[in-house]
Amino acid sequence: MAAIERKPWQDCCHNVASSLVDRLSPFVKVQNPPVATLVEMTLAAGTGKLTESGALSVFTGSRTGRSPSDRFIARKSGTEGEIAWGKVNLPVEPEKAEKVRELIIRYLSGGRELIRLDAWVGADSRFGRPVIVFTDSPWHALFARNIFRRVSVEPDGSLLDPDGTALPKRNPLVILAAPYLTIDPKESGLRSEVGIILDLDEGVITIHGTQYAGEIKKSVFTAMNFYLPFEGVLPMHCSANVGKDGGVALFFGLSGTGKTTLSADSSRQLIGDDEHGWSDSGVFNFEGGCYAKCINLSREHEPEIWNAIRFGAILENVVVDPRSRIPDFADGSVTENTRATYPLSHNTVVYPGGMAGHPTTIFFLVADAFGVMPPIAELTPEQAMYYFISGYTAKLAGTEAGMGNAVQATFSSCFGEPFLPLHPQRYADMLRDRIQKHGTRCYLLNTGWSGGPYGVGERLRLPWSRAMVNAALSGELLKVETYVDPVFGLKVPLSCPGVPSEVLVPENTWKDKEEYRRKRHELAIQFKENMNRFRGMSPEVLAAGPRV
Repeated sequence: MAAIERKPWQDCCHNVASSLVDRLSPFVKVQNPPVATLVEMTLAAGTGKLTESGALSVFTGSRTGRSPSDRFIARKSGTEGEIAWGKVNLPVEPEKAEKVRELIIRYLSGGRELIRLDAWVGADSRFGRPVIVFTDSPWHALFARNIFRRVSVEPDGSLLDPDGTALPKRNPLVILAAPYLTIDPKESGLRSEVGIILDLDEGVITIHGTQYAGEIKKSVFTAMNFYLPFEGVLPMHCSANVGKDGGVALFFGLSGTGKTTLSADSSRQLIGDDEHGWSDSGVFNFEGGCYAKCINLSREHEPEIWNAIRFGAILENVVVDPRSRIPDFADGSVTENTRATYPLSHNTVVYPGGMAGHPTTIFFLVADAFGVMPPIAELTPEQAMYYFISGYTAKLAGTEAGMGNAVQATFSSCFGEPFLPLHPQRYADMLRDRIQKHGTRCYLLNTGWSGGPYGVGERLRLPWSRAMVNAALSGELLKVETYVDPVFGLKVPLSCPGVPSEVLVPENTWKDKEEYRRKRHELAIQFKENMNRFRGMSPEVLAAGPRV
């Protein structure tokens, strides 16, 4: 691999982050407590209750999803020229970021029961980083303990992984999480009482005013999406697993499309459910846990996730019967974005070490709210780039603040644009190079609607999606007859074991064929309009899109 120019934030000594740790450490009441202690502290604080299975039930107040309009990146000289500023990456002046940081430090050090948690992000230690979380909320500390990779801290401050191997000294990511602290926007200078600020120059993340724990996870993911391309690693918003033959599969997709569910397969070993890197050696998991969406979770269809929800796990915004303490996973009255957080150790089929080889198969998951995309289609390399950079899916209710009960069709580049500080083309080019080098086969997999749009048609059944994934991984789909969709140009199989043949051709599931063609045309136009943002792409990739 060619030498890559190092950037200032890649150096090993980090004065700002280190001084921040030094400032807060004297006020820490509990450092790296065990799970039981964090659970007891949560119960004592009255911010959570135990469920029948022993999992911790919590609610996040008015913010049941991410708050993208309250998330900012500090405009610093070292990183300013690299960030793709815009609606996703909102800038905040360094003075405001520093003021908010000082207000949070004053709050956390003001006699509160401050918790410090040391963790790590990145199974490949060459590219990983220490994560240090300071918070006064024990269940948010437990969330971080579940979601990041666990470490032990030696007396000299060095870190060891669970196997006892020394981890390299690298710049830490320091998170100041004050979920119950609201700051008047007149004082902070921000848009509301909530703020998530990433200072990528200094490796500091501040979060206040929102109890939604996913902000902790996604802030670190955003930071890794910034740092890793400069080290020659492609960061990816995907789940990953390994078959008995060693074949690695990736599942790209936004929230609610099935990344966690489809990768949790008892016949394959799970690498991770959401965030990975693709290096010169292969795929590695960033995290040490899972953050599964659990609306309508069932023991029958998702046994791995169901069984993982036990003592040490956290259920967010899941309605629980007050007497029996049994969760009602079908109840979305608080939010459709109900979540379960648990460590990978709760899953019985985890790939040891979190590192595997290069992917043999990639699935791009879409939840098509129009109900016109085929359930599965094999992609040419050019189509793979087109649909990766498009990132079409349905944004499901509750995944972001302010959405209410709506479901919206959306395009999110690389199936993770909200978390990409660099221009999406940067990540797409890296994926293209890796697919070409390793001969990875790519598929589009629709986990959305069939027989009509959302509200009219039905959601494609999970057993069918699993059957299609298995047929693609085994090579069975390469043997069947196919047809090419006249508008999207996708190569669609006409048969698949375990799936009714009429489901594979979307038009066959619609009663009104003319309405189907009209909806298909409308969606194709939206694809074309979205791609106007990427006119710099090659003519071959642009030509791989819908024909309208």
